[in-house]
Amino acid sequence: MQPSEVKALLEDRLDGCEFHIQGEGCNFQVVAVGEAFEGLSPVKRQQMIYGALNEEIASGALHAVSIKTYTPQQWQAATDNQGA
Repeated sequence: MQPSEVKALLEDRLDGCEFHIQGEGCNFQVVAVGEAFEGLSPVKRQQMIYGALNEEIASGALHAVSIKTYTPQQWQAATDNQGA
């Protein structure tokens, strides 16, 4: 799979989130930003992403997926800190 394919799957299956995907083959890093993560534990956030990619993981099309999730406010703070 290509990063653009993973991004398209996630955009199709999770509304209101922005995705940044890196990787190749069956190993990807997913950064997801969205209001949907507000108030959720880190485990619940990851479960949302894994749930959206369950078919591809089960089929072996995706093997290793590392996930980072942020609310828009957390993302803004994280990107602001990278420049400091």
